[in-house]
Amino acid sequence: MLFNSYSFILLFLPITLLLFFWLGNSSNRLAAAWLTAASLFFYGWWNPAYLGLLLGSIVVNYIAGTSISQDHARQREQRKKWTLILSISLNLLLLCYFKYVNFFLENLNGALDTGYRIGEIILPLGISFFTFTQIAFLVDAYQGKVKEYDFIHYCLFVTYFPHLIAGPVLHHKEMMPQFAESKTYRLNYDNIAIGLTIFSIGLFKKVILADGISPYATPVFDAAEQGHTLTLLQAWGGALAYTFQLYFDFSGYSDMAIGLSRLFGVSLPLNFNSPYKAINIIEFWRRWHMTLSRFLRDYLYIPLGGNRKGPAHRYINLMATMLLGGLWHGAGWTFVIWGGLHGCYLAVNHAWRTIRQTLGHDLSKSSFFGRCAAGSLTFIAVVVAWVFFRAQSLDAAFEILQGMVGANGMTLPAGITGYMGPFSWLIEQSALRFTTEADIQLLPTYSWVVALAAIAFLAPNTQQLMTEHAPALGYHEEPTGIENSPMTRKSTWQPSNRWALLMAVITLCGILSLGRVTEFLYFQF
Repeated sequence: MLFNSYSFILLFLPITLLLFFWLGNSSNRLAAAWLTAASLFFYGWWNPAYLGLLLGSIVVNYIAGTSISQDHARQREQRKKWTLILSISLNLLLLCYFKYVNFFLENLNGALDTGYRIGEIILPLGISFFTFTQIAFLVDAYQGKVKEYDFIHYCLFVTYFPHLIAGPVLHHKEMMPQFAESKTYRLNYDNIAIGLTIFSIGLFKKVILADGISPYATPVFDAAEQGHTLTLLQAWGGALAYTFQLYFDFSGYSDMAIGLSRLFGVSLPLNFNSPYKAINIIEFWRRWHMTLSRFLRDYLYIPLGGNRKGPAHRYINLMATMLLGGLWHGAGWTFVIWGGLHGCYLAVNHAWRTIRQTLGHDLSKSSFFGRCAAGSLTFIAVVVAWVFFRAQSLDAAFEILQGMVGANGMTLPAGITGYMGPFSWLIEQSALRFTTEADIQLLPTYSWVVALAAIAFLAPNTQQLMTEHAPALGYHEEPTGIENSPMTRKSTWQPSNRWALLMAVITLCGILSLGRVTEFLYFQF
């Protein structure tokens, strides 16, 4: 079941919500059990066969986590260590089987000229997210950070439907206390208004903006996969269209997840905070998929040694973390290269900061033009990496990059020659070419790109619109400095007639555009 479907919005959500608060009036545990059952139904709607896998994973990890916590309390260090290693290994083996075994066999067959096959393996929806969520729980238990072991609350923590399919990756310590509070189970009209507002904004981003630009990205990547030559504007048009499709798709999903959870009185951690406004790649990863970045930092980069053993180890650890982060997104060399590129970006960024500090520069100060130049460079680097992220093969990715550097020349739509007067003759004598059909999509493609770029770079994001109403966990803990800008203050959401009318229009636009239901891009991870 998808957030952007009639069955979810008109049936599942209202029934789940009404019964949750009705049961909450008599029993908090009964309401929590109902929400857990509804979340399992939500997951099983996709494929009931994998409910057993999800439930088995929950039971095994719960038993392992409680055992580790008991051993920690009794100071049985060796036993808790081996339990942790065994349980994490089981989680990773499960993930590797469903996600990577065919990728491994494909490369093995290619290297050794063998023919090993085990058939198609269907990737269970959300397995990467509920696996990481539970690994974090096991490590927290090992470190003595887990304080609550209520089984129903643990099941709800893992299966909670607003986050189950595509994140955010949750921490046990930030969710269990909320499930234990009585006020969570009492109807709160402020939470309903705030939650519906955030959900509606996210729905609009997904079905109007992301799905709207999608038809201008897919044909370019398909053409590259089929070996067609792409010119400069075609290649950049496709890459930029996908860059903004992914941005509004993931931003929309993140808003919808936060809004849905707020309806139930539960705040989720912030997962998306205008990443294209970042002025360096370090800041980009503090704004993009923030909970995954946090997981990789806390449970991979720091255990590897972080920056504690000098610059060389820092760069090695960064590269290892990003390569595994890339592989987490998908079993393919395109994802590995995407992760490797970001590892290189981060290493260069850290090295540059070290050089500037050595020269006595104050990193907290920068000029407007310096920020614009840094932001532009960061954005271009991100777009180049997205080409690998989206392409179906390395050949297709290099075909698009070849077009982006102008190796295949540049064409312009023939229709604009009438507006160029004598200059059209000069262009015909150059490397530029006019075409009639192949580039007919250039104008709508770049119109969409310019419109969505203006929203992404200039408009306040959902958290800034809702800044006075604590939209998500962690938002106020890491202020970006633009929350108090004049534009943000004027556009802050208020429970007023003006905002009610605006949100009614946005919601209506979103619901009327649900005729063609499309999956969120992050569902495949």
